[in-house]
Amino acid sequence: MLAYESMPGGVQHFVDRLEGCDHMRGEIPDLNEKRRMREVNREIQKLSKGTDKELARLKKRYAKNPSVIERLAEFESGIAAVPVPALHIRAGAG
Repeated sequence: MLAYESMPGGVQHFVDRLEGCDHMRGEIPDLNEKRRMREVNREIQKLSKGTDKELARLKKRYAKNPSVIERLAEFESGIAAVPVPALHIRAGAG
């Protein structure tokens, strides 16, 4: 696998976004913490927006680069569509 420093910039930026999204999914608070739930959901939505298309684009662009493809294989498409608990809480509610 490519070292962190030698990963193409667009790929590393994508990886950082998805790792940030994964981190935020681990920050899901109790349902009664509505303010924090809104903050976490906003951040998850921001980080995951467009990731399915970006993953497909990067896989196509770097199809002949086994190290990049190996790194991208760690991520699944459909990330942006995965529901987060309490997405029904509106940003202005609570």
